Amino acid sequence: MIQHRSILRSADNSGAKVLMVIHVFGGSKRKFGFLGDILNCVVKEAVPTGQVKTGEIVKVILVRARKEHKRIDGSYVRFSENAGVVIDNAKDKNPRGTRVFGPIAREVKDAGFAKIASMAVEVV
Repeated sequence: MIQHRSILRSADNSGAKVLMVIHVFGGSKRKFGFLGDILNCVVKEAVPTGQVKTGEIVKVILVRARKEHKRIDGSYVRFSENAGVVIDNAKDKNPRGTRVFGPIAREVKDAGFAKIASMAVEVV
């Protein structure tokens, strides 16, 4: 469960290190984002040679969340950190980086981000 001003780590090699959520897409009354949701974030810390720069506003897909998420089969999935992958825009769904680090949730693939799921080490 991610909300306004939550801090995320970047799970890709786009150059961003730390991201802060400034908006959760999905309606004006939507307060929380869950696995597979698109967020609007500002880059708080970045690598100097990366594609994204500090202060840049980017769209991010949430791939790992500390809050447990209940699946339809009754099982729960939970990660040790909040992490996201920087994408170009919500329509193309292409990642800006070329690698995805760490495991990602299956909800990301179900949300239509098959390219991010195929680049990941493990889909949980």
